[in-house]
Amino acid sequence: QVQVVESGGGLVQPGGSLRLSCAASGRIFRIYDMDWYRQAPGKQRELVATITSGGRTNYADSVKGRFTISREIGKNTVYLRMNSLKLEDTAVYYCYILGVWGQGTLVTVSS
Repeated sequence: QVQVVESGGGLVQPGGSLRLSCAASGRIFRIYDMDWYRQAPGKQRELVATITSGGRTNYADSVKGRFTISREIGKNTVYLRMNSLKLEDTAVYYCYILGVWGQGTLVTVSS
């Protein structure tokens, strides 16, 4: 069974930066896609960024040029570097790996 745990959320001012981390543990035997999603209050969960098993990255249009997804395969960890944060980036951010959701980490962008 796979477990997924996010960390790194917090309060940041507009224009600031944060780095989220997501570690997967358990019975993992292959390289796999890793996704970051987010859900803002009153909105549906949306896909923010993906890094495929082959290392290809994809981003939502709303975060392109500001967010960067990366990973450390040996640590089964995926990161989301978020720069130039905006008020509308406020959300709970979730990691999704091998069909398992993490518990989420709250990012609040506020002045």
